Amino acid sequence: MKTNDYVKYMTQTLVKYADQPKDERKRLRTERKQAKAAFWYRWFGILPYVVYTEVKNRKKG
Repeated sequence: MKTNDYVKYMTQTLVKYADQPKDERKRLRTERKQAKAAFWYRWFGILPYVVYTEVKNRKKG
């Protein structure tokens, strides 16, 4: 990708982001955060995640 193409792409992305209403940007940001897997699951897999949530739930209850 040439430098000129990259600048054009970044400008288009920035303008598209700036044209969105603020509440729309917040809604999209929260949707992305909810869709992302938890840290423990992403880094260590399902078993440590289950153990972590069990320990966390037992401390609360």
